[in-house]
Parts: sequence; C-alpha cells; structure tokens
Amino acid sequence: MKPLPFRTEADLAVALAPALAHLRAGGLLAYPTETVYGLGSRARADDVRALAELKGRRADKPFLLLVSSREMAESFGLAFNASAAALARAFWPGPLTLVLPGGSGRLPDTLRGPEGGIAVRWTSQPLVGRLVAALGEPLTSTSANRPGEPTAPGADAIVREFAAAVDSGRLLVLDGGVLGNRPPSTVIDCTTATPRVVRAGALPVAELRRAVGLLAP
Repeated sequence: MKPLPFRTEADLAVALAPALAHLRAGGLLAYPTETVYGLGSRARADDVRALAELKGRRADKPFLLLVSSREMAESFGLAFNASAAALARAFWPGPLTLVLPGGSGRLPDTLRGPEGGIAVRWTSQPLVGRLVAALGEPLTSTSANRPGEPTAPGADAIVREFAAAVDSGRLLVLDGGVLGNRPPSTVIDCTTATPRVVRAGALPVAELRRAVGLLAP
C-alpha cells in the first residue's frame, strides 16, 4: 500500500478511517511524531510481538506508548506521583516521556522496563494525537529504523527499509514529510519518588528543573 499523506486536516480526514481499521486488524503503522518517525501498533500482546519482529528488536527492550491525554494513561492503570504529575503539567503534550508504575492487567508486561514501569508520552504531534484519541487506546512507539541504524527521515526511506512489510500490507505508512535531524524525547523514570534521567533528549534537564524545581531529576 502506498503511503497516505498525513500533513493537513484534509489528509487526516482521508487517512483516519483506513489507519484505524489497519490498527484494529492487528496491523503496524509508521507515522510522524514531534521528534522522529515512529513505528507502532495497538498496545496488545500479539501486536507488540509483531512490532518487535518488524523492528528486529530484542524482547527485553520495551516500546513506549503514545497517549492523547493524561486521562488516557490513567485509564490504563498508569500512576502519576508528585514528580510525574508536575512534569506532565509542565511539558505534556510534548517530547517528554515518563516511565510510570502501574498498568498491570491492562497493558502487556512486555512493555515494562527493568525498573518496573511503562514509558508513556502525550504526543504534541496534532494529527497523531487525534489518531490516538480516535483509536481510544495507546499507540506503541519506537523509532522507524533497524537497531543501530539512523532513524528514517521520511516516508520514502521507511518504505525502502521495510519494503517487505509494506508490500505485504502489514505496515501502513503515514507520510508527514521529512522531519529532519531532531533529537528523541527526553525520558524520565518516575517509578520512585526521586525522578531519574533515563535518556537525554529534546528537553534539556535544565529546562525541566526551571519548570518544576525539586520535582525534576
């Protein structure tokens, strides 16, 4: 299947129904985010396994989740302590990923990292946010590349890299244009009272501290 344009409200109106149908049938999706292109699926065990196979990712390295609101994260059992709540208020939606406790029985354990939490971000990419809201559940996310390779900058590169999955109809690509060389989201572990930087990224730690003071890492 050819990539679907995904840059304007008019594009969203055309792409939304086929993208939702594809995901609900267990398909995989490539899509633009506020940082880099992502690969994703529904947060269901079988779909997550299919995504790991496509990505070529080892089983012990989990994917993060994109949500369309804090309420969506909480509805799947993810818990916000004081630091997580302050960081979310200051930087969501945006390129900040929080590792949160909870989600047992509602989200696959394969999404859980070594610290016991699940990484989640309220995306500020407006069209993807609308897609996730319409899906009514989180969308998994990992950078659109093979392990160790650079992230694909646009739809054409994704189609080349994952040609077999695209040709078979397993992977649907949403074309949001070329994103350029953007850093990934900043990842903060909020599974304990004291937050910890897991990955430096788009939001500098100094900016987090200016916004939320002692509640930042």
